[in-house]
This record gives sequence, C-alpha cells and structure tokens, in this order.
Amino acid sequence: RGGLDGFLIAIGIALAAAIVLPIYARHRLYQTGKPLLVWPIVLGLLVGLPLIAALIAGRPFGLEMPVLRGFNFAGGSRLPPEFVALTLALSTYTAAFIAEVVRAGILSVPKGQMEAGASLGLSRGATLRLIVIPQALRVILPPLTNQYLNLTKNSSLAVAIGYPDLFSVFAGTTLSQTGQAIEVIAITMAVYLLISLVTSALMSLYSWRIARTSQA
Repeated sequence: RGGLDGFLIAIGIALAAAIVLPIYARHRLYQTGKPLLVWPIVLGLLVGLPLIAALIAGRPFGLEMPVLRGFNFAGGSRLPPEFVALTLALSTYTAAFIAEVVRAGILSVPKGQMEAGASLGLSRGATLRLIVIPQALRVILPPLTNQYLNLTKNSSLAVAIGYPDLFSVFAGTTLSQTGQAIEVIAITMAVYLLISLVTSALMSLYSWRIARTSQA
C-alpha cells in the first residue's frame, strides 16, 4: 500500500509540474526573451519521479499471470469483451466525426496563412502549430464540444450489449432493487446533465482562453 501511495504522489507532483512549467516558460519568455524547452523536463519528471518512488517505497503493483485451476482460470485480470466492443465502436465512430471537424477547421483558414509562414522561414509543422491551428481552433471548438457531449450520451448504448455502464447501473440494477422509477430516472438524468454541463464548461473555458490569446 505504501508503494502505491508514493507512486501516486509522484505522478501527482509530475502532473502538477507539467501544468506549471509551461506557464513559467511563457512568463520567462515574455520577461527575458529566453525560451525554455519544457517537454524534456516534463517527460523526465513523468518518467523519473514515479520510477524513483517505486525504487524507494517498493513496487506499487505486481503482475500476476492467470493459471488454470480446475475448470477455470484463477489470478490475473479479465477484460470483458463487451467493454472492448464498446470502446472500439465508440472510438471509431467518434474519431471519424472529430477528424472531419478538425479537417474542416484547418481548411477554413486561408491558404495565404501557410504561404506567410513559409515566407518567414517556418517549417510546415511550425506553421501549422503557430499560425494555422490557433486560428482553426475558433472554428473547431464549438462542433468539437458537441462531439464530446454526443460521446457521453452514446456511451449509454452499452446497455444494448450487456455492459454495466452508468445507465445500466442506475436504470437497471438500482431501479430493479428499489422500484422507485421516477426517482431513479431523475437521478440518471441529473448525472448525465452534470457530466454534460461540466464538459461544456471546460470546453467553453478553453475556447475563451484561445479567443483571449488570439486577441492579445
């Protein structure tokens, strides 16, 4: 247990550093004009801190191979085929829409922006990252938010293949045990509404930051 706690604390510190360091690097660039390459430091923290914690406090978890005992396997972990099918289906379906949203957003930026970046000596990747993508995000974010909300609601289709997702637990197990149909359905609706509102709020906050950055 101690090894797992230290491992999780190390991951938390590394994630906090991954959030703070880009802010510090941006502030340093504005104040001194000296850039700071952040990704090697963040990568080193994400890999090094959990590794050091595991070496000091012991292994946070172990690997166990399943062994045939009697008529069934014992040990290890089981990956439900319903979960695999749901993950593949939702990932493929949603990725197709998101890819189209991103493609349309990039194509909405005038081609002259790419030519302007090339005239400044920027590579194609740098032009996309510094010029095209920031402008395309203003077009991408609204439909992208809709796709994330659709993904949240489409996950309830897991009940059709027998996977115990949130909707199945509330409207299936809880409803059958309590018999309080109105209350259970109201709670289910409230949970999905809360998830949708949080997703929309986070995407709106990110859109506001992008708009403020482009205006500055």
